[in-house]
Amino acid sequence: MQLRLEFEDVRIAGLVLAKVGNPSRDEPLQTSKQVFHVDDEDQGLLSGIFTRPFRSLQGQRFQHHSALEKHEMNQVARALFESPDSLLDQGQAIAARLYSKSNHPNIKSGDLCVAMLEGIKWDGVAKRALCILKSESVTPFLSIATKDGDLELHTEQGIHPEKIDKGCLILEHFEEKGFYVLTFDRAGNESRFWVRDFLGVVPIADDNLFSKRVAEMAVAAVSTPPKREAEEEGDDSPPWEANKAASEALSYFDGKKKFSLQEFEEQALRTPEAKAKFAAERRKLEEEEGVKLDEEFAISKREVSKARKLMKSVMKFDTGVEVRLKPNVAAEPDGVIEHGHDSDRDMRYVKIYYRKDYVK
Repeated sequence: MQLRLEFEDVRIAGLVLAKVGNPSRDEPLQTSKQVFHVDDEDQGLLSGIFTRPFRSLQGQRFQHHSALEKHEMNQVARALFESPDSLLDQGQAIAARLYSKSNHPNIKSGDLCVAMLEGIKWDGVAKRALCILKSESVTPFLSIATKDGDLELHTEQGIHPEKIDKGCLILEHFEEKGFYVLTFDRAGNESRFWVRDFLGVVPIADDNLFSKRVAEMAVAAVSTPPKREAEEEGDDSPPWEANKAASEALSYFDGKKKFSLQEFEEQALRTPEAKAKFAAERRKLEEEEGVKLDEEFAISKREVSKARKLMKSVMKFDTGVEVRLKPNVAAEPDGVIEHGHDSDRDMRYVKIYYRKDYVK
């Protein structure tokens, strides 16, 4: 379920701060001894910084292999929502849990903010949320101040609002099934450490997730060449060779409101290799994310559109030249791009036709 969240009226009810080291490097854990309250004049700025990363993410939920009541983060969130005055205790518990999960040598130490937020709107209904942010790097900045009638330059180190590394928003919703959780990791693919070890969340299996995963798996299934063939041809094969098959597979979703797995396999996955690759991706989805794909579901056009961006759009050559193609050209290059082999030079080439250049 993709919630329609509004953050315009959010207030920070309180903050618990911590410095979380890596136990394997004998780095300590330090937590604040009292709740920090944000001044009224700073509410708008800080609430915007805290909520900005969570405006367009896939919903997740807490999951435990035996019983949800045994899930530590789920119980911390439940206790906090039932007793907001316990923010200091629950914030310290969250910091301690993160510290205990930070043993891997690649995990960086960082600053942790645990905040209780009020006024998040879901379809017009005000909700509370627990926000957890971790910053693993500091940024130098300069400030000019007045002293004794003159100006001074000061240098300091601080957290850059646009470079918060990891975050989690636990909304007071979906309580009986593990709360509605949004999470991000600036490193790219969300790390196993943050998503699984610390938070213990899995995607909420809904139509949006199914549409997203099926479209992504379809692109991977039809556009990834066999390993031996890829090694023989090199990495400079034209992107439209893969994109054409991917575009044809995704065209299955055009004009349809409902997905049928059997119909999709027949119409979009036309080769035994593509069907085998798709089946392998389905097994991986179930084993690694705990998501079992429904054979029928309502199609989310937005998620399918996102998958189209996975198509290759850059050609890279061993001569140091790169050519970036717009999606429509990458999928349908006929009449614009010619690709061949020059026998005299024993080199491959790309010829581009155009009427007007836009070089400044």
